[in-house]
Amino acid sequence: MQMLKESELRYRRLFEAAQDGILILDARTGMITDVNPFLMEMLGYSREEFVEKKLWEVGAFKDIQASQEAFEALQENEYIRYENLPLRTKNGRLVQVEFVSNVYLVGDEKVIQCNIRDITARKQAEEALLKAGALQSAIFNSENFSSIATDAKGVIQIFNVGAERMLGYAAADVMNKITPADISDPQEVIARARALSVELETTITPGFEALVFKASRGIEDIYELTYIRKDGSRFPAVVSVTALRDDQNAILGYLLIGTDNTARKQAEEALLKAGALQSAIFNSANFSSIATDANGVIQIFNVGAERMLGYTAADVMNKITPADISDPQEVIARARALSVELDTTIMPGFEALVFKASRGIEDIYELTYIRKDGSRFPAVVSVTALRDEQNAIIGYLLIGTDNTARKQAEEALLKAGALQSAIFNSANFSSIATDAEGVIQIFNVGAERMLGYTAADVLNKITPADISDPQEVIARARTLSAELEATITPGFEALVFKASRGIEDIYELTYIRKDGSRFPAIVSVTALRDPQDAIIGYLLIGTDNTARKQIEAEQEQLSQRLRDQQFYTRSLFESNIDALITTDPRGIITDINKQMEALTGCTRDELIGAPFKHYFTDPERAEMGVKLVLSEKKVTNYELTARARDGRETVVSYNATTFYDRDRKLQGVFAAARDVTERNRLDKVLQEKNVELESARLLAEQANLAKSDFLSSMSHELRSPLNAILGFAQLMESDSPQPTETQKESIAQILGAGWHLLTLIDEILDLAKVESGQVPLSPEPVSLAEVLLECRDMLEMQAQQRDITLIFPHFPAPSFVRADRTRVKQVLINLLSNAIKYNSQQGTVEVKCGESRPGHIRVSIKDTGAGLSPEQLAQLFQAFNRLGQEAGGVEGTGIGLVVAKRLIELMGGTIGVESTIGTGSVFWFELLSVGEPRLLEVVNIDALVQPHTARGTHLYTLLYVEDNPANLKLVEQIIARHPDINLLTAVNGKSGIEIARGSQPDVILMDINLPDISGFEAVKILRSDLATAHIPVVALSANAMPRDIKKGLQAGFFRYITKPIKVNDFMDALDEALKLAGIKHEVIE
Repeated sequence: MQMLKESELRYRRLFEAAQDGILILDARTGMITDVNPFLMEMLGYSREEFVEKKLWEVGAFKDIQASQEAFEALQENEYIRYENLPLRTKNGRLVQVEFVSNVYLVGDEKVIQCNIRDITARKQAEEALLKAGALQSAIFNSENFSSIATDAKGVIQIFNVGAERMLGYAAADVMNKITPADISDPQEVIARARALSVELETTITPGFEALVFKASRGIEDIYELTYIRKDGSRFPAVVSVTALRDDQNAILGYLLIGTDNTARKQAEEALLKAGALQSAIFNSANFSSIATDANGVIQIFNVGAERMLGYTAADVMNKITPADISDPQEVIARARALSVELDTTIMPGFEALVFKASRGIEDIYELTYIRKDGSRFPAVVSVTALRDEQNAIIGYLLIGTDNTARKQAEEALLKAGALQSAIFNSANFSSIATDAEGVIQIFNVGAERMLGYTAADVLNKITPADISDPQEVIARARTLSAELEATITPGFEALVFKASRGIEDIYELTYIRKDGSRFPAIVSVTALRDPQDAIIGYLLIGTDNTARKQIEAEQEQLSQRLRDQQFYTRSLFESNIDALITTDPRGIITDINKQMEALTGCTRDELIGAPFKHYFTDPERAEMGVKLVLSEKKVTNYELTARARDGRETVVSYNATTFYDRDRKLQGVFAAARDVTERNRLDKVLQEKNVELESARLLAEQANLAKSDFLSSMSHELRSPLNAILGFAQLMESDSPQPTETQKESIAQILGAGWHLLTLIDEILDLAKVESGQVPLSPEPVSLAEVLLECRDMLEMQAQQRDITLIFPHFPAPSFVRADRTRVKQVLINLLSNAIKYNSQQGTVEVKCGESRPGHIRVSIKDTGAGLSPEQLAQLFQAFNRLGQEAGGVEGTGIGLVVAKRLIELMGGTIGVESTIGTGSVFWFELLSVGEPRLLEVVNIDALVQPHTARGTHLYTLLYVEDNPANLKLVEQIIARHPDINLLTAVNGKSGIEIARGSQPDVILMDINLPDISGFEAVKILRSDLATAHIPVVALSANAMPRDIKKGLQAGFFRYITKPIKVNDFMDALDEALKLAGIKHEVIE
């Protein structure tokens, strides 16, 4: 009993929810016993107006005679069907219905069930198609498109041959039975309903409503959807939906035109398999191909993108994301819709454009792009995630097509009210319709654009064969004849033969334009038939295939370039002199070159896949080398010893770096191992040599130090007696009364010999300084005119004494060299002095200056002496070698030229000599020329000569600390000539300090080498004592090396005077010290 109730309840629910009208009649009387809501709504009558009335009593069935006859036929046959029955609704509207009645036995009673289906929309669509004519009908029934027309409720009314071919259903399988939602992927339909609900802010039920909702609101709708065939297989389709309306604009139904999208999908998958580079065969100007990194920053921006958007690649690469060139409001709306659809929060921006692709969901959508100039255009964008071998996302590829033309075509189409007309007249397709004989009857704007003919040029004049490559037409006729085992005549017949036999035909053909140029085209041929299925003509729809051909050629070119690059890279890898290895991060070898095989004695197959460390004598050190490069990114000169299969060992220098993929993901280590066995042996030899050289250098330094110490000691020991000799000789020379003539000659001899000996000592010290490189130089622009003038003044007296004529150059323009002024003057004096000394009696010395080569000035000194032989020239510039002049009457040391040569070289110059026996010699040197200094100070030479301090009647005290009696005597005699100075003396440092403390002298003279403490210690004590700290202390010493003078001044001496004393210099220093003492005395008082 319970089961019966449940069954009745289930039946009632089906009865109430049915989408066809249902009437239940008593089979005996014809009285209506039940009616479902759908029929009441269809006809506009209430339940009361149906129930308990006979069928022919209801207004819709008022034709009593016909209804009664039908009822009687039904009682007799128990079945009746009217395929096209006109019924009038309560409000007077005529509807077309399909009426099917059956007799059933319910218990012991017979009842009649009448199923009534509204087919008005289908009939109107069929009539509209018939009115459109044979051409549009042929387009609608093309096997290349699935054309599905439904009624307003979505029930399929028309299912064309293209739909049958694509989906595997016969029209009878689906018409009046199912909706397009029943052959669509249910999950995609649900997702679409959810997304549209958010986008349009209204609740949309999953099912057919989701497929047509936009079209029902007058919104253009093209989307991608997965269709499910009868056999359960699936394929992607691009579906365009149009609402079909009557004259009052009421919706009669919907037209869904679909194209199989499998080929494009396969092409995209092939691109992905080909890798990130080949997948962006971006150079077609017909597509905007934009590749980004994982963060969305644009990395590739092809010529199509540049053409469509107006940006250059440089404007956008590594700067912006595709979201920055998209309509911001659309991006925000898309983010909102996806957030609802996918039940996750998606931020407006680049994420909204690629979110589905990032989750592996196929994504094609329409978006408005914004050009650089601010203008906008609609684009259809396909998004693909680019992944590496580990399936990690490395970026995205957005391929877009300019949808403007389609938009404009569809708008024009809406205005024209004919979808087929707009498709036919698209400028992107050549649509050529012929009569049955092939003569062209229609030639659309696309054909005109592609082929260069106007419609007037070809209509009723030629066939499509006349604008096709004749050789290809002949070849096609021959091929088809063999394929179909029929004789096919070359010409128009060859182009349409398959279509005339009902065989789908799409082929490639070369079209010839009016100007004679050619282009490849893909041609789809459909036979146009009348209602009796007789052929009335043909429709040839063609697309220009040039771009695809170019892409194929470019792809092949890129592939060839890739192969060439791989070959080139491999050649470099193999031809390297080092053993090259790549490993993964674990240290497993992934690639090697021939040199690595030679190093290890193993084959490539043996090495690849093996641990790197196994081929070295110290595996742990080898493993550490790999770890080190992974942590430091780079390792250089890391030594390892490789061991070959035969036991041979080779020391190698391991240099390695890490390498990464395009997404900066670590791939492993790239290493080079260079054989350094021979280099290590040479390094060891070099190291040994370096030890020997270092030992030799130390010995040389010790020798130089010993020589310097010797020269310093010699200078001191010689200067001390010379101080007495020259000092007393000078006093005798200026003594009163004046010495006799004989005495004067003797004194002159003493002074001459003494000063010569001092010169010799100084030159020896100069030579020592030069050879040790301790000569301080101050390079500056030096005026040769000024220096030569000073030298002439200094040497004129010497020249006159030997009756030598000096000729100096005239300088019309300033001439400057870069040199140390003192040292260049020293060199000039030496060369001029030699030219005077070694000249012939009444000879000439001529000085010349001029540019010897660009940027250099040469100074030459020419004499008229005896000249030098080649043997003598070879010995020139040797220390103490006077070239046989030792026995002559001219004094000399044989050192001056050596010092001059070294000084010129230290100043960056060169020196040389040219000589001819009996004519004379020319000594010259060259220095770098420089420009005149911008600012020159005019110095008043007279102002530099300071007068002695005017001491007046004030009595000064001078303390002299000296242990040498002769030196004491000399200073006593000098001071005796100055009555305003009182001289105190001390013979050692300690007594000198005590006298200074007690007597408070104005100035102290201090010898350095004292018997108890040195002068340095004494001055330190004096400076540290407040009672003596203010007294100027002047050093008077035979230690004349520059380092000695520098050390003395740093120790606190006021002045440092070297022995032998030059009386004038001595008195100048003393006057300065006394002047300072006077100032300090005034301050103290």
